[in-house]
Amino acid sequence: FGIYNFEHFKEAGSIMLICCSSRPVAVLSRIWCTQLFARCEHTQPTSLEVLGKTYKTDDMTSATPAILSRVPRKLHLQPQHPISIIKERIVGHFHSTHTTRTGNALFASIEDVSPVVTVEQNFESLLIPPGHPSRSKIDNYYLNSEYMLRSHTSAHEKEFMRMGFDRYLLTGDVYRRDEIDSSHYPIFHQMEGVRLYTEDELFASARDDNLRLFETTDLVETDERQPEHTLDAAKMMELSLKACLINLVKCLFGHDIETRWVSCYFPFTHPSYELEIKFRGEWLEVLGSGILRQDILQSSGVGYKIGWAFGLGLDRLAMLLFQVPDIRLLWSEDVRFLQQFTSVTNDPKTNITFIPFSKYPACYKDISFWLQEGFTPNDFYEIVRSICGDLVEEVKLIDEFKSPSDDKISQCYRILYRSMDKTFTNDEINLIHDKVRDTVGNQLSVTLR
Repeated sequence: FGIYNFEHFKEAGSIMLICCSSRPVAVLSRIWCTQLFARCEHTQPTSLEVLGKTYKTDDMTSATPAILSRVPRKLHLQPQHPISIIKERIVGHFHSTHTTRTGNALFASIEDVSPVVTVEQNFESLLIPPGHPSRSKIDNYYLNSEYMLRSHTSAHEKEFMRMGFDRYLLTGDVYRRDEIDSSHYPIFHQMEGVRLYTEDELFASARDDNLRLFETTDLVETDERQPEHTLDAAKMMELSLKACLINLVKCLFGHDIETRWVSCYFPFTHPSYELEIKFRGEWLEVLGSGILRQDILQSSGVGYKIGWAFGLGLDRLAMLLFQVPDIRLLWSEDVRFLQQFTSVTNDPKTNITFIPFSKYPACYKDISFWLQEGFTPNDFYEIVRSICGDLVEEVKLIDEFKSPSDDKISQCYRILYRSMDKTFTNDEINLIHDKVRDTVGNQLSVTLR
């Protein structure tokens, strides 16, 4: 099952020490860990259970027990958790600034949708074609060839537009295989915002009866519009989207925050924009957005409307606003972390600065190997995560060498081991690192050095 909770080491090791106290501690630990690891050799199960449902595995399966064990946590639904606080601030902002004439909130807030989606929902529904790099098994957690853990909350756009939602905020956990460092984690939390307009709604304040949503003659895509949209509609949508999101970041970061827009590309929006803020002297991207592709609206049964969407990462915003230095802390159940946020309200003026409660010593271990065809770094990172859990703070490529005799490539990675709640001895880390080496050698297309 991998080493997800090192308390198992401590408890079992204590039992062995009591029974066999005449043996040296390091030897006892190695004996116990060798027996444990012998029972943890990698075999793919025939099925996986996620949130009470069973899915048969196949050649596309890439989800691991370590990842699936986190699915029920739902940090965005835990009161006074930093991620939940940011979510509530954003929802509160939309509910107070976007209302009907009678004072009711325009945007529905949707927060508890299963992260298991079909591959079609995650990709085809958003116009991401077969063969696109973002669909790779290397970068996603597939349950099988039909189902996966969503890689973005946009996977639900078609579903909710078909259900009649014209304006909504959808919050959920998303899953992507990624590198290992203090700002990346295979699970994070996104909020998706969508707003649709009819022709009358978009041009309600205009006095020109000739304004239209859709082009009838000049069906050519440009940098400013999709072929189906008139330039007037595209410009009105851009103004609506950008005004909405500028107000949001000013609510979160203060009215004096500097902002700028950067044009970008997403398969499911055009034009597309990223919003950057100048935060502590650096320009940082905080969200992506754009005008929804009309093909998506058409296939969702609302082709007579036009829409925009945005997506932002709640974990990143929480780390910035509360100055949390390591993303692993967001998954900590240590009361010394969680209690710091009990007095924080949904009012952005009540921000706190996270106070580190400890800094346990780091232990560095290197692993090097010759690459063979088929090796990908994400597969290596996933082995490290599955065995070490949150004990690893960072994995970094520190050296690459090409043999002049046969053109083989050797890579050396440095693994930074550091627990957030206890100190480990070098002998204990060696046992885990040995398991990493053995598993890498057995499961990846490499030759250990």
